[in-house]
Amino acid sequence: MRLVPNSLHDEVAARLRELIFSGALQPGAFVDEVAMADRLEISRTPLREALKVLAAEGLVRHEPRRGCFVSEVTEQDLDEIFPVIALLEGRCAFEAARNATPGDIEALDDLHERLNRHARAGRINQYYEANFAIHEAIIALANNRWLAQVIADLRKILKLARLQQLHAPGRLQQSLSEHMAVFAALKARDPEGAEAAMKTHLMRQREALRELARSRRGRLA
Repeated sequence: MRLVPNSLHDEVAARLRELIFSGALQPGAFVDEVAMADRLEISRTPLREALKVLAAEGLVRHEPRRGCFVSEVTEQDLDEIFPVIALLEGRCAFEAARNATPGDIEALDDLHERLNRHARAGRINQYYEANFAIHEAIIALANNRWLAQVIADLRKILKLARLQQLHAPGRLQQSLSEHMAVFAALKARDPEGAEAAMKTHLMRQREALRELARSRRGRLA
């Protein structure tokens, strides 16, 4: 697909993100500038500008005299990122509890009904989609673009890890229970309760991922 000149490096950056998040460019992979420029039918200048954008986002790393490589997310990275995103999304829940109108609560109720249906049916992919929509709705209700921007940047890094925490035994129902606790606090207009429940939800995601990693290591041993 040929990219058009308008904001070309932004379009190239978006295409590179797609390749990374889809797994076409694997963690640790070398980004061959010549081959990639040919693939996208562009010159190397907008490609290099796009790679600078992705480097600033943490999706690629630049090594002098070697070039760019797709970033790899370690267990230590996850240990460091989850407490930060828990604080940020916790603050979003705090603000959402103060800002939500009756109409907002009704819309969230519909989303939680969808989440509940997918959990009962064991539809993990659809559950992820409803889960994401709920988090996005709460972030929007916080109405703080700086919070939203930093959370979006951290999510890009977490997306590199291709996380599947809902596959941990019992995690689906646990996640649903956590979401309902957040929602109950939002309905009660309890900012502190919503913040605490959201922090718990995010940190339990990290625990589920740690358990999955231990399980994988045990199978390989």
